[in-house]
Amino acid sequence: MKRFTSFRADFTASLVVFLVAVPLCVGVAVASGVPAELGLVTGVVGGLLTGLLPGSSLQVSGPAAGLTVLVFEAVKEYGLGTLGALVLAAGLLQLVMGALKLGRWFRAISVAVVQGMLAGIGLVLIAGQLYALTDAKAPGSGLANIGGFPGLVTSTAGSQDALAALAIGAGTIAVLVLWPRWRPAARVLPAPLAAVALATTAVWALDMPVARVQVSGLLDAIQPPGLDDLGRLGSVGVLGTVLAFALIASAESLFSAAAVDRLHDGPKTDYDKELMAQGAGNAVCGVLGALPMTAVIVRSAANVQAGAKTKASRVLHGVWLLVFAAAFPAALGVVPVAALAGVLVHAGCKLIPVRAMGPLWREHRGEAVVLLVTAIAIVTVNMFEGVLIGLLMAVAKTAWETSHVHLEIDVPDDTAEPVLVRAVGNATFLRLPKILDQLETLPADRDVELDLSGLRHLDHACGSALTNWAEQHRRSAREVELVS
Repeated sequence: MKRFTSFRADFTASLVVFLVAVPLCVGVAVASGVPAELGLVTGVVGGLLTGLLPGSSLQVSGPAAGLTVLVFEAVKEYGLGTLGALVLAAGLLQLVMGALKLGRWFRAISVAVVQGMLAGIGLVLIAGQLYALTDAKAPGSGLANIGGFPGLVTSTAGSQDALAALAIGAGTIAVLVLWPRWRPAARVLPAPLAAVALATTAVWALDMPVARVQVSGLLDAIQPPGLDDLGRLGSVGVLGTVLAFALIASAESLFSAAAVDRLHDGPKTDYDKELMAQGAGNAVCGVLGALPMTAVIVRSAANVQAGAKTKASRVLHGVWLLVFAAAFPAALGVVPVAALAGVLVHAGCKLIPVRAMGPLWREHRGEAVVLLVTAIAIVTVNMFEGVLIGLLMAVAKTAWETSHVHLEIDVPDDTAEPVLVRAVGNATFLRLPKILDQLETLPADRDVELDLSGLRHLDHACGSALTNWAEQHRRSAREVELVS
């Protein structure tokens, strides 16, 4: 009886996740510049394969908005055929990292860097999808898209077709925002599916002149990488993209796992096994020429909230996606592109931690700076280099914060007694200017006893500088005693 109750809960949850996943899978694929069916292929693999593997019991995998920008740039630069090779290599790298038990180390990545990464992705995603809202073609990179906004506004205002597409996209966003507030309806139909269904119905009923999703058929869309595509993995640029795929997908998946674990009381995630499950899924997606996958917090949260008990719910959601992709591919051809753009603009906005910025700035200003620098770097440079800049900023901030050093100075009234100076903390080159400034304020005509026994760490630069200062002080015919 208990097993039947659990299966019934998982069955119901799988339908909810399926309804949430369909518009997101298609929308991410279209935004990534690949056939819509490839998004569904990744969703199917995420359900049927990754869903069966150990790791996290309730989080759901599939194509994610967080990798859209990187995939779009990769397809634009290397071609659709090479995408499969990139994803395959990234999956194999994830498998190796999982086998080496590196999964737990992803929890050591600064949360500010991850939030900045997601915020930067959200900004670039929004900037690109604002063009799709009007059935226009985006110029390309994040800065180019932002710079083209004045021209986009002008061209949209002068085109009835563009205004019609904008109305559909804006209406989709409005439904996404308002639908969850209508709780009885939201419990029956997820907001993304409701928004896309209403937009599609409006376009059909009013016969609006807007672009629809291009459908090529599931089998036609699957294009495994060839030998030439695999051969391109030797170039430095391609290897950098593979590394970016693997690291960003792994970080997003494992941070999602941590968030999902807080939503339920069941078994918690084994990070190394989850990393291997994600790697296996991406390896298969690469062989099929599909999009890379990550664990997706939107679908995972929907799975938990719908009452899922075991991994059966995410496996069943993959079954429903496969049935839909195989039996009803033509249904995608009536979906307006502007509606999917609206879904992704809404998803991009949710990636930006607007509400968290105020408290973060007040309580942890350094973390807020790291978040902002990471996001801006991703928008202005690119994804991979932006994340590296964020990581370097986080390391520098941590080094600065941990290198606190304090000089306790005691100047006796008796001029015959030495000035007592005791250093406490971590003396590194980052704090060297402060240390020397304080030492130079000591009376030049008094002996000094410099006690370094209170230092937890003294690096070479500080040690050399203190020795040099002592020599200079001795030249003024005064004694300096170093106590370590």
